[in-house]
Amino acid sequence: MLKPLGDRVVVKALDAETTSPGGIVLPDTAKERPQTGEVLAVGPGKTLDNGTIAAMEINVGDKVVYSKYGGTEIKVGGEEVIILRADDILGVVEN
Repeated sequence: MLKPLGDRVVVKALDAETTSPGGIVLPDTAKERPQTGEVLAVGPGKTLDNGTIAAMEINVGDKVVYSKYGGTEIKVGGEEVIILRADDILGVVEN
């Protein structure tokens, strides 16, 4: 697995909706880029100007909502993941 550095987070995107709220099946070209995902790995945190590390508020296994075009998509072991900065994560979905 990939170990993120600093305030970075590795996220596996959850599948985009395949049907509209009205029940219409959407083709691949009409699907929006997913904005939710599951956290697979978390870096140690951001290093502040005074040298201390700010702890991350996100944990492995959290379901998060992130910026639509944030992060970098890569393949790791045949699986597509997104590396995001903590600032690109907008919130944690609570059940």
